[in-house]
Amino acid sequence: MAGVVPESAVRESAVSAVSEVSEVSAVSEVLSIAAAQEALDAQPFSRLVQARITEFGHGAATLEIDIREELLQQHGFVHGGVLSYAADNTLTFAAATALGPAIVTGGFSIQYLRPAVGRTLRARAEVVQAGRRQAVCRCDLTVIGAEGEESVCAVAQGTALPLNGPAGGNTEG
Repeated sequence: MAGVVPESAVRESAVSAVSEVSEVSAVSEVLSIAAAQEALDAQPFSRLVQARITEFGHGAATLEIDIREELLQQHGFVHGGVLSYAADNTLTFAAATALGPAIVTGGFSIQYLRPAVGRTLRARAEVVQAGRRQAVCRCDLTVIGAEGEESVCAVAQGTALPLNGPAGGNTEG
């Protein structure tokens, strides 16, 4: 599971919610891109792949990874595990804008469309529907080539769930 945003990542001062503002917008404004990057950096695997959050808020998130040899499989394409990691984390970060920082991945599916070859992997996710118990999100994964052209290499959909207790706590199944 990925994407737990620590409580310390939430800004100290809360933004007062106006009744006309949707829940997604209200939660987005309390979390910052810096807090999202701090949460991402707290994940050892995220540091290993050198992932970075480039957009975060208002029901969406974007994660980028520079493609390098260590992230490729034997045919020279970005490894499917790296694509899955990017989808999982980006889906969960998008969901955090709706559900708040203490969440986990409930599940996701990914479809690989074409080999991921390029200089940068970009995953963009957005909330499709959010309630109190879960958020459903979708994600497009693209590779950016040497000339800046983008090509969709995979799509994913998943859910994120709020934690029922403190992050890292034991829960009985």
